[in-house]
Amino acid sequence: MKANFLRAAMAATLALAWATSTHAQSPPASDTKTVIKEDAKTVGHAVAHSARTVGHEAKDKSREVGHAVAEKTRKARDTIREDSKKTGHAVEHGAKTVGKTVKDSAEKVKTTVTRKSDEQQPKN
Repeated sequence: MKANFLRAAMAATLALAWATSTHAQSPPASDTKTVIKEDAKTVGHAVAHSARTVGHEAKDKSREVGHAVAEKTRKARDTIREDSKKTGHAVEHGAKTVGKTVKDSAEKVKTTVTRKSDEQQPKN
């Protein structure tokens, strides 16, 4: 980032030096204010161009780093995904087993209670 800033500063300095030398060689201007405005405009454009270039380079570098991180973490993501699937299947199996056990136990209780009720009915 410092190198990019230095490039932008150098570009601005060179643009200012170029503008100054260009105006030094030209015949004296009648309006000094106009010359100063033009020099400032030239330097401003040079700085803006350098800043855009630096911004694009930083954006590209950031994208490269992001892709590198994604590539390095791919194996870990895949492992976590597979472990998560296995855990989900184990939980599903456990829930089915518990459900079946509860259902079977409920049927046994129902059968036992129903038989006792049938045997103990009073005869009128």
